[in-house]
Amino acid sequence: MTQNNGLESAEPVLMTASPVTMPGEQDGRARRASRLGRLARRFWGNKLAVAGGALLFLIVVLTMGAPLLAPYSPEQINIADRLSGPTAEHWLGTDTLGRDTFSRLLYGGQVSLAASCLAVAIATLIGLPLGVLAGYAGRSVDWTLNRMADILMTFPALVLTIAIIAAVGPGVTTAMISLGVVYSSRLFRVIRGATLVIRQEVYIEASISIGTPRTTILWRRILPNVLPPLLIQISFLLASALLAEVTISLLGLGALPPTASWGSMLGQAFTEIRGTPSLAVYPGIAIALATLSFNLVGDGLRDSFGRETRKVKG
Repeated sequence: MTQNNGLESAEPVLMTASPVTMPGEQDGRARRASRLGRLARRFWGNKLAVAGGALLFLIVVLTMGAPLLAPYSPEQINIADRLSGPTAEHWLGTDTLGRDTFSRLLYGGQVSLAASCLAVAIATLIGLPLGVLAGYAGRSVDWTLNRMADILMTFPALVLTIAIIAAVGPGVTTAMISLGVVYSSRLFRVIRGATLVIRQEVYIEASISIGTPRTTILWRRILPNVLPPLLIQISFLLASALLAEVTISLLGLGALPPTASWGSMLGQAFTEIRGTPSLAVYPGIAIALATLSFNLVGDGLRDSFGRETRKVKG
């Protein structure tokens, strides 16, 4: 399975339009509404992005609806039915302990998707404010935060995450918190670069010259304008975090038995890969579809915001 998480390929995309709050607030609101409308039309015009969004929505609905859709508990053991093929009682068959594969696939999706969201949320909570602060403040603050990010980025994300897990103990929550800390350095770099560009805009200089409080500039001028690259990067990071969770659980360091996740299901399927390969096929397909949907949505957002930027600059 190839991974396109967009960390290297996705360039920060900036919206260098007028600030969010300016004299003539009603005109500003109208312009923002018009801009959002154009962005929405461009996104809906991208068929692949819409397909990815629809697929992601379907996956989320199915996994979140597991208590209503799953015919069995994901931990219900029935040794008499172990390794059965698809039947009327077990639509996707059963695993080595006789647990219903379809039920575990739905509940496992809850764990894997929630873990990915947790990792990206932590990365955003750390990387977003620090990136804005470094890009706006500059000088010693920027230098210090950049060196800290350099240290984190020196190590491969997965290797550093496993090292942290080895120090504090296994578990999906621990793994995703560790991964979020590691990913924060990548998100920091994107937000810092966007803030540096926005910091040079005329309306920012005008706000500083008239004595606008720094907090107002950060929260009402800069922060709304770094949202486009932030949203793009988050979509790619979600795909990357999902694959990382699968890898960590596959190694036995993430979701611990009897908790089901797509990664743990793959790990357990390897022991029966010769006799019952379908045990690995089902979670593999779910992982591939979820990763594809995240990347398609990210590509759609990047194209939509990129066209807006080129139009503004032109």
